[in-house]
Amino acid sequence: MTVAAMIVEKPSRAAPLWLLALLTFSGTLAMHVFVPALPEAGRDLGASIGEMQMTMSVYIFGLAVGQLLYGPLSDRFGRRSVLTVGLVIYAGTGLWAAFASDVHTLIILRLLQALGGCSGLVIGRAIVRDTALAKEAAQRLALMNLMVAIGPGAAPLLGSALTTAFGWRSIFFGLAGLGAINLLFTWVLLPETHSTTGSAHVGMLARNYGRLLRSPAFLGYSLGGGCATTSMYGFVAVSPFIFTHQLGRPDHEVGIYLALQISGVWLGSMAAARLIPKFPINWLMVGANAASVLAALFLLATVLSGHLSVPLIVGPMFFFAFGAGIASPAALSQAISVNPTVIGSASGLYGFSQMGVGAVCTAIAGLGDNPALTAAIVLVVAGLIAQISFWIALRFREPMAGAD
Repeated sequence: MTVAAMIVEKPSRAAPLWLLALLTFSGTLAMHVFVPALPEAGRDLGASIGEMQMTMSVYIFGLAVGQLLYGPLSDRFGRRSVLTVGLVIYAGTGLWAAFASDVHTLIILRLLQALGGCSGLVIGRAIVRDTALAKEAAQRLALMNLMVAIGPGAAPLLGSALTTAFGWRSIFFGLAGLGAINLLFTWVLLPETHSTTGSAHVGMLARNYGRLLRSPAFLGYSLGGGCATTSMYGFVAVSPFIFTHQLGRPDHEVGIYLALQISGVWLGSMAAARLIPKFPINWLMVGANAASVLAALFLLATVLSGHLSVPLIVGPMFFFAFGAGIASPAALSQAISVNPTVIGSASGLYGFSQMGVGAVCTAIAGLGDNPALTAAIVLVVAGLIAQISFWIALRFREPMAGAD
């Protein structure tokens, strides 16, 4: 019996996939849902545009850094207990943020909220891999992504509706309530899927990460997965300026355009769930990312030609997101399968690379006075880096990754 088989046979009861999806999308929901409220919150708090954008940047940063901690901690202390701590932080800081009196307090609370919310991102993925072999895990991750993608797609619309009806603070009351619901479901329905032995220590955590960082396959899958997926965050961050400032569209339409883009991720995840059982995972991953690169090149050509319009932005971004929806579960499954003995650590490090790429792309996309041009360049470069990284992973992949 292989090591991977021994690991996935340990759980006596599988975790509900819908609950793992709910836990996973809650972390990113808190990022997307606040985007439409940025102008109103800024006016209410007397904050500048840069200060309000900081509430987004620190959230992405928190999602990145927090995953480095939750992955290895869940390997040592168990998935359920570590997740519970994260959900308490998520719910508590969400409630506190609803009463923030100045932007600096809000920035700090957004960072803490991200540190709590990222627990679901890491541990949800680790639980899927705990209970399935590599190819089955990729299919389950695709199905989970399918459910998770509903959140970011609906989040801008939900954020706009809540802000219009009840004000921007209502968003944080809602997020606090969601955290409380997740905590209740976790306590009642989520089994422990990972056996733990010994106690955590810094040396062990460092060795786990060291093994992963020395693996060209893991690095290729992780960097490629981040560039293929969360590079979209750069476009999302500047999209209000593209649609309202460059194209003169009203503020309330931004949420609609973003929802159309994110629907591409949803459909891509649906396609991945059907394609993964029939085709080699790695080739789906590479092909899907290649389609995203072509979409980004089309967007760049549109911007350079001076024929920018809503359809010529939303269309390419939809296809970029569609490719990302297919590539995401494939890259993630392969990355966390490189070493089945440290799945939690791998999930955390993969998540860090994803959010790190997202944070870098968001920062770069905000440069210059032509956000559409900058965002298009970011997407093209990120897509090409993803292609190179995936080919490196294919070249050095370990047999236990179950790639083919």
